[in-house]
Amino acid sequence: MPRIHPTAVVERGAKLADDVEVGACAYVGPDVELAAGVSLRPHAHVTGRTTIGERSRVFPFAVLGEEPQDRSFSGESTTLVIGRDTTIREHAVLHVGTRKGGGCTRIGDDVLVMNGVHVGHDSQIGDHVIIASLCAVAGHVRIEDYAAVGGLTGIHQFARIGESAMVAATSAVSQDVPPFALAAGDRARLSGLNVVGMRRRGFGAETRAHIKRAYHLVFHSKLRFPVAVERVRAEIQGCPEVDRLLAFLEASQRGFVR
Repeated sequence: MPRIHPTAVVERGAKLADDVEVGACAYVGPDVELAAGVSLRPHAHVTGRTTIGERSRVFPFAVLGEEPQDRSFSGESTTLVIGRDTTIREHAVLHVGTRKGGGCTRIGDDVLVMNGVHVGHDSQIGDHVIIASLCAVAGHVRIEDYAAVGGLTGIHQFARIGESAMVAATSAVSQDVPPFALAAGDRARLSGLNVVGMRRRGFGAETRAHIKRAYHLVFHSKLRFPVAVERVRAEIQGCPEVDRLLAFLEASQRGFVR
């Protein structure tokens, strides 16, 4: 049976796996689902249609699944989905989605959300992402796998952070940050490639060289963007990482940092 502290409140209807732990004064709402190995520390608050995956941990005073900060929200049945092996630290706030935004705020597997982070409605956070302390992630933001966001950073609604990108602390992100990039500043600007992150993912020297060449053509040559993309595709073939980079840039709606 789940281990529930006598001062915790678990509403009728909540679904808890047999080995879930719920700490003192924690709250679990009636539509919450907690998978095997989930741990809610004292004073954690989980409500709404929230699902938390296996072995994830929620620390004191985190608030998960409350109504979104969107004036158009009128009680629709929307969700917050948190993956496996994810850690939500103290005072983090993650809201459910909105109907107009797709209805689901999603946090991937093996994500670290540090203390005081806000993740707005309908945001989509990939796997192996780190969001450092006191970041403000607006609604509809997309952060791809293996990205890292430094503390005290603000991310504008609908902005995207590409895979393995790293955003420096105290940045203000109003445009898309390309995959594999380093970005910093207010407003954030491109400051190089996240070579350390690529090495940690096991990218070989050839792959890193292809990405570096693609970045040079797109961002540092004097070619217009469509011409640069054609040049990259002509020079670099059979590299899925470069293909994903180009697809990300071509799909940008807000423009991307340079």
